[in-house]
Amino acid sequence: MTRGQLHLNAFLMNTGHHEASWRLPESDPYASVDLAHYVRLARIAERGTFDSLFLADGPQLWSSVGQRPAGALEPITLLTALATATEHIGLIATASTSYNSPYNLARKLATLDHLSGGRAGWNIVTTAGAEAARNFGLEAEPAHAERYARAAEFLDVALKLWDSWEDDTIVADKAAGVWGDDTKIHPPRHRGRFFSVEGALNVPRSPQGYPLLVQAGSSQDGRRFAARYAEAVFTAQQTIEDARAFYADLKARTVAAGRDAGHIKVLPGIVPVIGSTEAEARASERVLEDHIVHAHGVRHLERLLHLDPDTLELDGPLPSGLPPESAIEGAKSRYTLVVELARRERLTVRQLIGRLGGGRGHLTFAGTPEQVADTIELWFGSGAADGFNIMPAVLPSGLEAFVEHVVPILRARGLLRAEYGGRSTLRERYGLPRPANQHVIAPALV
Repeated sequence: MTRGQLHLNAFLMNTGHHEASWRLPESDPYASVDLAHYVRLARIAERGTFDSLFLADGPQLWSSVGQRPAGALEPITLLTALATATEHIGLIATASTSYNSPYNLARKLATLDHLSGGRAGWNIVTTAGAEAARNFGLEAEPAHAERYARAAEFLDVALKLWDSWEDDTIVADKAAGVWGDDTKIHPPRHRGRFFSVEGALNVPRSPQGYPLLVQAGSSQDGRRFAARYAEAVFTAQQTIEDARAFYADLKARTVAAGRDAGHIKVLPGIVPVIGSTEAEARASERVLEDHIVHAHGVRHLERLLHLDPDTLELDGPLPSGLPPESAIEGAKSRYTLVVELARRERLTVRQLIGRLGGGRGHLTFAGTPEQVADTIELWFGSGAADGFNIMPAVLPSGLEAFVEHVVPILRARGLLRAEYGGRSTLRERYGLPRPANQHVIAPALV
């Protein structure tokens, strides 16, 4: 059973999502700062009629520079450049509510929406980790609940700013000498716990009204936030059963928040390694795993699990007595996913590092194009997903393989459009309405 059109988002990460991808002969270790590399990837995804592409980000150096390419260009700037190199695909930037101000970020995202013709999206993150906190003068990261409380107020202010111009504010009456209507400007005059923002945005209301709102946290706080604000949700799910449960829970929460369940799209991540045969795909996967430096993986796991250095033994299991998710102030849902994966499949630390090396907890899948398409169709058709966050293990070859070999199968099965069919906003691609301005009273129904 299928449910209309599948939504596909290309999650782009320098040489690929596998941590060892940069070590392959085909890979360019400098790709993370090469505009031409990202233009090529965006055009490949657009050839595959993806709804959108996405760039992750964080205001800190993510990992040891010895482990993998660690540099990351600022995403809104990069996506503005990609807007000029593409015509249809949506452009989703990650930006933190913990380490930005609403006015500046709302302005940047509105600008991207204007320059791209209505293709901007915002992946809203609260940013876990003490490293980021110390970059902004804090001794420790704010508590998990505190970060989400700030995020909620941040969103409320951003929405006020995007609605501070009515759609028809610009009059452009040359004869009368009137450019705009001052009565249609609505300064937020916001005074809250975290923010004080007085004036209207200095950018007119954008083509989409405001960018597509995306969220990626799967903790209880993250789900509550998503149900209230998010229009697309990126999530990491290891099994179809867990994915169905997450999907049903989030849709129910969205309805309880007074919203239409169809106005939030759930996109689990999948890391496909594609071969002409299953044996070929698994051989490619083994090549990547053989290039993992396990010492890096051990250090990363110890940080994620809040363990002292030298706690983990490569060929032993995770230690017993790890704290519950409720005791974690960092990335709660990812912590739980990793621990449950190790326990459920009885993985050694070495095996766990191999599994996480491909997608950091997202579903990894090695197989033929038909097998990848079968998995996508099964999850989509059985209430586990509205689409997928495609996370190629190696770039650009993994994205090319998906577009050239998996996309035609999805199209033949009626799951994916064959062409874009004219210019549309990102919201329209996702089947979402343009939001009404909160200051405009809708006409009464007769």
